[in-house]
Formats: sequence, structure tokens, C-alpha cells
Amino acid sequence: MKKIGNKIGLQILCWALLYFFWVLVFQKRAFAFSRTATVEFCYLIFVAANYYFNIYFTIPKYLYRKKYFVFVTSMFAGIVFTALLRVPLAAYLNQHYFLVGKPQPEFSALFLNSLLNIFVWVVCIVAARLMMDRMRIQRRVDEMTKEKEKAELDFLNAQFNPHFLFNSINLIYGHIDKQNAIARNMLITFSDMLRYQLYDCSSNSINIEKEMNYIRNYVALQKARKEENLVVNLCVEENVKNFMIAPLLFIAFIENAFKYVGNGDERENAVKIYFQKQDDVLLFRSCNTKEANANNSIEHKGIGIANAKRRLGLLYPDRHELTIYDNNDFYEVILKISLG
Repeated sequence: MKKIGNKIGLQILCWALLYFFWVLVFQKRAFAFSRTATVEFCYLIFVAANYYFNIYFTIPKYLYRKKYFVFVTSMFAGIVFTALLRVPLAAYLNQHYFLVGKPQPEFSALFLNSLLNIFVWVVCIVAARLMMDRMRIQRRVDEMTKEKEKAELDFLNAQFNPHFLFNSINLIYGHIDKQNAIARNMLITFSDMLRYQLYDCSSNSINIEKEMNYIRNYVALQKARKEENLVVNLCVEENVKNFMIAPLLFIAFIENAFKYVGNGDERENAVKIYFQKQDDVLLFRSCNTKEANANNSIEHKGIGIANAKRRLGLLYPDRHELTIYDNNDFYEVILKISLG
């Protein structure tokens, strides 16, 4: 809320500075200061209306979708419309305040003057905004490139021979007593998870079914090592399929849930994980109980959550909504990702 207030305040300040700039530049000795201030304020209203019409409608709806002809037509139509609206206002001010008892300008003269002034300033201001957006997007792209390069470098620095690792896992598996089915199954599950991280997660996107299988394996391992009084519910609805997603987006939140879930015997302890697809939005919810007397905040502990937030900001800018509730009894994460 504070961020929105600061943004609105900054916009008001920018319009105020532009208004005073116009008043100072276009002030003429032949005109009273009040006349210049009134005229420029009327222009400010119509220029601002065109600016927001283009920023919030024509640009995202037409320009960013490469419908250039429709964009130009819509932009010019908005300018013509506001120029027509200004004509009766200018005529009224001239007749009753500025040119009382004097010959009045014709409709065509008022219209052309309004059209030219509104057109020039709207084009300049919208172009400046587009340039600023372009620079901001380029900075974001540069940040993502640097982040990717750093991640690749970190991966190379920490890389080991996967063949040696999997051979070692097979060797350990062969030495586990065949009667110990739980340990053998856990090792196979761990091997599948490791293979997914080493080979599949190197790309920017992965099939959601593979990601869900990785999460199921992780949850299965956690259920095997946690206390018997822990209730674990993992629900993946049937429509969560046939689309791509960035790999390992949810695991940090799920790890957090198992790490900080309560372990007391006096009440039920639970971890609940839920995935659902609603139209073009993927909904993820993770909730875990906490110790009844725990007064420590989970949200800011460790680097896992911070890294997850950073990745979401880089991979899904303006396309995700993350909400975290950290209460005395439970900790909940709700993440919505737009897939369109």
C-alpha cells in the first residue's frame, strides 16, 4: 500500500512540475498570469487523460501485441476526441473571461490549436515513458543474464562426476539387505530426485508432470524420516498437466514446511501441500503447523526462501503473486503464477 502511495505521489509531482514548466515557458507579457495558468491547466487535464488512456489501454492491448496500425489509430482517435472536448471549454473561457466583447476565434482555429498542442505533448510524454520502460526492461534482462551466468558458474564449480555418483548409489543399493525394502526404496527415490536435478533442471522450463513427480519423491522421503504423528497431505489436481514451468520453484517452500513443522505429541502436526490450475493460473499452497509456543518467525530464515523470491521476480516478473502467513500456530505460503 505504501509503495502504491509513493507511486501516485511521484506521478502527481511530475504532472505539477510539467504544469509549472508550461506556465513559465508559455507566459506572455500581453496575457495575465492567471490566463496562462488557466489555459495550461486545461491542457494538462486533456494531455493527462490521453497519457493514461495510452499507458493502461492502447499500449498493452495493441502496441505490445504488435498491432501497430490499431495502436496508432486508437492513439490519434483519443487525441482528436480530447481536442474536440477542449473546444467548447476554450470557447466558454474566451467568451466570459479572456475575450469579453471581442471577436471570438472560430471553431476550426480552436480545434486545430488544441489538436496540435495535445498531439505534440502526448507523443512526447508517451515516448518518454516507453523509453523509460524499455530501459527498465533492459536492466531486468541484464540482471537475469547475470543471475543465469552466476548460477551456471556456481553449478560448474560444484559439479562432480554424476556417473561416479550413480555408480556409488547402485553399489550401496546392492549392499543393502533385500529384507530392508524401506531403505532400498528410499535410495531409489533419492536417485530419481538427483537425476532430475542434474539432468532435467538445466533448462529454463520443465514439463509440470516431471516437477510434480520430483515433489512427490521429496515428500515420500520426508514422510519416511519424520515422526509417525505427522500427517502429510499432498494433493495435485488432475488439471495440473500439459504445460511448462520453471524447475524447482516450489521446493524451497516445501522444504521449509517440513523443516519447521511442529513435533510435539500433544496435538496433530501436519504438512499440507496443494496444487491447482485455474484457467491460466497455477495455484500452489503449502501449510504446516508450528509449535504452540513458538514465537520465532520462519519467513526470513535461511537463504532458501530469499532465493525462491528472487527467482520468481526474475522468471515471472509481474506474473506471480506470493503471500506468506506466519502465525503462532501455522505457517502458510500461497503462490499464484500466471502461465499465459
